[in-house]
Amino acid sequence: MSFRIQPAPPARLNRCQLFGPGSRESLFAKMAKSAADVINLDLEDSVAPDDKAQARRNVIQAIGDIDWGNKTLSVRINGLDTPYWYRDVVDLLEQAGERLDLIMIPKAGNASDIYAVDALVTAVERAKGRSKQLGLEVIIESAAGIAHVEEIAASSPRLQAMSLGAADFAASMGMATTGIGGTQENYYMAHGGQKYWSDPWHWAQTAIVAACRTHGVLPVDGPFGDFSDEEGFRAQALRSATLGMVGKWAIHPSQVAMANEIFSPSAQAVAEAREILAAMEEAQKSGAGAAVYKGRLVDIASIRQAKVIVSQAELIGD
Repeated sequence: MSFRIQPAPPARLNRCQLFGPGSRESLFAKMAKSAADVINLDLEDSVAPDDKAQARRNVIQAIGDIDWGNKTLSVRINGLDTPYWYRDVVDLLEQAGERLDLIMIPKAGNASDIYAVDALVTAVERAKGRSKQLGLEVIIESAAGIAHVEEIAASSPRLQAMSLGAADFAASMGMATTGIGGTQENYYMAHGGQKYWSDPWHWAQTAIVAACRTHGVLPVDGPFGDFSDEEGFRAQALRSATLGMVGKWAIHPSQVAMANEIFSPSAQAVAEAREILAAMEEAQKSGAGAAVYKGRLVDIASIRQAKVIVSQAELIGD
């Protein structure tokens, strides 16, 4: 273990982030009643330029008027290369009240991008005397973003989560695909006349997970575009969970239940984790540093793994 201790990420559920356009206020109450852990009201890509101002007003009104329960409530602002983002930040902090938990920054390219938003947020908070500190989350969706992913992860104590935005990322990288997530038809290996499809997002996800875990940020998988393909969504989410991501976006209500299921530990996994912790506790009482559990060796590293599963189960309420 390095002398520098790996910080813990925020202790909250982030299995599913459900997105909805800020221009469609008829969806807000339905989103609030969904099973998603995080709600993202969008002012960016899903809102046409002529609708930006009205969408912002809709979101500000909804933050105070709708009962969001215990969900984490986030608003995705417009990109820093647009004329909209500064007004998004100022109006949200001055008018929306303190129910808002996070602002999501799209297309983060380097630490300076986060610094710019952080500085504006801090100034408005101080001017308004806000008692609740606003958190930040970012999307990696460019070549610059993935090249600077660790400095972005370390950029601000406000930063809570980081997502991969596959569509804009693919465009920035010049990838020959219009698919949003999942395996791609021409990204395969061949042997003996058989094709084997691999995951073109794997390396970027791994870089995000490593940067996030180093700096105590939640790594999140982004959207899966074909919401009619449940098998594809499930496969992508399972790969992401195996890599260490804590959740996935939902761009359609049908994806919420799948994300919650996949990013929740199974009852069997929770039971085994608790049994491992109990076995190690008994071993340590006798001065042993390891124990045998169901025919396999478990040790201090096993405790860390088991605690992750048990902590997640406790957050869920299992």
